[in-house]
Amino acid sequence: MGRPRRRVTKTTIGLIVAALSALVSAVVLASPASAHGAPMVPGSRTYLCWKDGTTSSGAIQPKNPACAAAVAKGGTNALYNWFAVLRSDGAGRMSGFIPDGQLCSGGAIVYDFSGFDLARNDWPVTHLTSGASIQFKYNMWAAHPGTFRSYVTKDSWSPTRPLAWSDLESTPFDSVTNPPSLGSVGTEDGHYYWNARLPSGKSGRHIIYTVWQRSDSNETFYSCSDVVFDGGNGEVTGVGIPNTSPSPTPPVSPSPGTSPNTSPSPRVSPSASPTSGGPGGCSATYKVTNSWGGGFQGEVTVKAGSSSIGSWTVSWSQPSGGTITQVWNGTLSQSGSNVSVKNVNYNGSLGAGASTTFGFLANGSSSGTPSLSCSAA
Repeated sequence: MGRPRRRVTKTTIGLIVAALSALVSAVVLASPASAHGAPMVPGSRTYLCWKDGTTSSGAIQPKNPACAAAVAKGGTNALYNWFAVLRSDGAGRMSGFIPDGQLCSGGAIVYDFSGFDLARNDWPVTHLTSGASIQFKYNMWAAHPGTFRSYVTKDSWSPTRPLAWSDLESTPFDSVTNPPSLGSVGTEDGHYYWNARLPSGKSGRHIIYTVWQRSDSNETFYSCSDVVFDGGNGEVTGVGIPNTSPSPTPPVSPSPGTSPNTSPSPRVSPSASPTSGGPGGCSATYKVTNSWGGGFQGEVTVKAGSSSIGSWTVSWSQPSGGTITQVWNGTLSQSGSNVSVKNVNYNGSLGAGASTTFGFLANGSSSGTPSLSCSAA
């Protein structure tokens, strides 16, 4: 006689289906753990938004409006996993694989990075100089061999529309295979690094799009880094303070202790009356662009007179006993409330009637408008 047949009940089938479902879920959730990484210089949207939103308690509370919009759309998991914009089946594929409008999210299917595809002009941005050499840094949350390719948007691209493959230059301006690394795997500090020559002839806002293709698997990473070619040297703005005006926000630092923890309310003060250094000299105007409890953000515009200048210095006495805590696009000297800011190497030379700006953070009250003096050489 044969062995008796076991009866398969609905309960047994249900248990089998549940077990298989759990196994599939475990495989899917574990898939991004095989490798991770994202650009740190120039910073990707996910990395800089993680820097912008991470609090001392570890919670994600974005201050930058674009970062906040991305979290509102896709949740905080995307920033807790800022290094995981990847496709395990990518195999280096680009156009025809990742749909237009999903380049910055990489069409990722594990975490919801769709918020980082939003067409906005207020993402955190890295200031660069067209044609200059800069050291790229790419986080290595997991280390693997492979090739990094970096593309830049065409001059016809606009940040007001989602990024499409046709918006990118057809060939990468930089490519490197198996670059050296520093730091420890699985930490923010651990990264690959290499020197890259930035594309020449670029000005204004662009996206640098980087593809990291592993050579030991099909896993491929995709990332958008917002940059502006304005003579900068890697300064970052838009992190830590809401960008409530067209003025750039201060650059991020490893420990931005001067960044306020409260949400500032926008405030714009009347511009100071411009002061002139005479024909061939310069003038300067001062305004407050944001304020919050105990501090504020300001901007000074420097304008050349009837002749070109090679350098400038702006001086004033900060009102209400306040002090300047940080300056960008300028070099600060300060003694008590007496403030002096000189140009940096890329914004000192101004043609007749041309202008430039520098920004600052200050402690104290934003009330009062100081009288500025501007001298030029």
